[in-house]
Amino acid sequence: MATSAWAFWLEPASLTSKEELIQLPEWPQACSNMDVAVLADIHTGSPFNHLDKLDEIVQTTNSADPDMVLLAGDYVIQGVVGGTETTIEVIAEHLGKLEAPMGVYAVLGNHDWWLDATRVIDALETAGITVLEDRNQQVTAGDCSFWLAGVSDLWEGAADVDQALAGIPEGAPTLVFTHNPDVFDDIPASVALTVAGHTHGGQIHLPVIGSPVQYAPQGSIYNAGHFNEDGRQMYVSTGLGTSVIGARFRVPPEISVLNLRSAPLTVASGQP
Repeated sequence: MATSAWAFWLEPASLTSKEELIQLPEWPQACSNMDVAVLADIHTGSPFNHLDKLDEIVQTTNSADPDMVLLAGDYVIQGVVGGTETTIEVIAEHLGKLEAPMGVYAVLGNHDWWLDATRVIDALETAGITVLEDRNQQVTAGDCSFWLAGVSDLWEGAADVDQALAGIPEGAPTLVFTHNPDVFDDIPASVALTVAGHTHGGQIHLPVIGSPVQYAPQGSIYNAGHFNEDGRQMYVSTGLGTSVIGARFRVPPEISVLNLRSAPLTVASGQP
């Protein structure tokens, strides 16, 4: 009974803010120590995750004073047991209260496409949020300058990495964000960091067993946290809402705050 209460009530109703230091080789020194807040899989309307919780998420994010906010998709729900569907227009209005000097940016997730991609984009942009679906934008603040590229959802969008990166000068510092982390396999080494969500960290994480259910049914190995594959880096947020079932166990709703630091490019011993 205690475990059920934790999984179906206490943890889904909770909210954590997790800070993660990520060192990026050749990231501009002028952009070092910047904080990027990542809000993934908000799923407003899922159990214990209604508009009052969304307001708490927005207020907590603003209190963290991030330089930039990335919204990694899945703002709505479909068919969650115990959930109450909330219109994307209302959700976007509340998300429009997010504040960050370098801007608030969004991509769509599979649930947003299942609702209506055009409607979701219109709602977010009406709220003052920049939507980057397979396109990019230069971000500049003082001496700090880099490119931000959004890649559309791997399942329902085009997930066109080449189009998302088109026009970015060769060698320019670049961040990519997307919904589904499996697109990471197609991200070139020139990208400093990829940010994603979608997996919910499995929502349930049992001792020894781990996560019995994967929310990336194709078998994604990128379940949660920081990945570094031969210098290519990605962070996968475990997200904020729930899908399919309204339970979380040892995977609390998370606002991910990434502190990006410039770091010298290390070379293996014996290499020029």
